[in-house]
Amino acid sequence: MKKNSKITIQVGLDEGNVPETITWQSDDSPNGDKPNEARGMLLSFFDGEALETLKIDLWTKEMKVEEMDRFMFQTLRALADTYYRATQNAQLATDMQRFVHYFGEQTEIIPKTQG
Repeated sequence: MKKNSKITIQVGLDEGNVPETITWQSDDSPNGDKPNEARGMLLSFFDGEALETLKIDLWTKEMKVEEMDRFMFQTLRALADTYYRATQNAQLATDMQRFVHYFGEQTEIIPKTQG
């Protein structure tokens, strides 16, 4: 291994354990030692032994529905790209991107196509 990099995530919770703040830092962060603020996060780990995905999905009270729509749109688009790069399955990646486009239109993140 040539290098290790640490990523730290801090979640500030209210009395009901609902996230109020989310910040993250990494050794390679463009902000240096300054924490980066976020309103939402999705974190997934694949357990190769159990063949299961472990995930943490959090968002703050401040995150608006429109922001969640955009967050999901951008995440789904990136997942389709990642899937293609990892598998080279163009047909399925294209099908995923079609859904992402539909999602974008339905949430009005992108304009609806005519026809």
